[in-house]
Amino acid sequence: MIKVIVPSVIAKTQAELEIIFSRVKDIAGLFQLDVMDSKFVPSSSLDFDFTLPRGKYRYEAQLMVEEPRKWIEMNGEKVDTIIAQIESVKNPESFIEFVKDRKKRVGFALKPETDIIQVKDHLESIDQVLVMTVHPGYYGGEFLPETLDKVKKLRELQPELDIEVDGGIKPGTIMNADVAGANLFVCGSYLVKADSVEERVKRINILKKSIQAD
Repeated sequence: MIKVIVPSVIAKTQAELEIIFSRVKDIAGLFQLDVMDSKFVPSSSLDFDFTLPRGKYRYEAQLMVEEPRKWIEMNGEKVDTIIAQIESVKNPESFIEFVKDRKKRVGFALKPETDIIQVKDHLESIDQVLVMTVHPGYYGGEFLPETLDKVKKLRELQPELDIEVDGGIKPGTIMNADVAGANLFVCGSYLVKADSVEERVKRINILKKSIQAD
């Protein structure tokens, strides 16, 4: 199973998006867009009509919003994978069908306090599960090690499922997430808020190689 570092993007303007992307664009081909509506979580991000660099890049949207369907109708064509917070989805089966009808990969994200029972019945129908390892809504939240128990349980239930961790991912936590069974590692503030992004990129690239698997 491929293991990948996934840089995340939080931006309030197109200019900010482009600056952040320019810093992390050489790390990987897959990027996470953190979409926030200041309702489901306190912060806002990518709540405007943004454009993305195309070409070799792939994008997943993590929808921390109250109305994920509305966002998909407006912006879904811009991304390859759509991940909704399970807490905001009233009918998971209908939502899965809604996304797949648009020829997109689909997944659900779980807040730290949300049990995997909420997605257990849908694991064979979705492409990935994102386990929040911090409380969502901000860059730089404190890593919650107890959330890795969900990663372990999910890996036992679905050995081939893409399991992503998001929040507080850096050299001191990523290996624990790897051992728990994650294969996608979202990295935000460790890169974006660094004094020397270039040095952090070097360290992440070395770490990426150390966990890369075929």
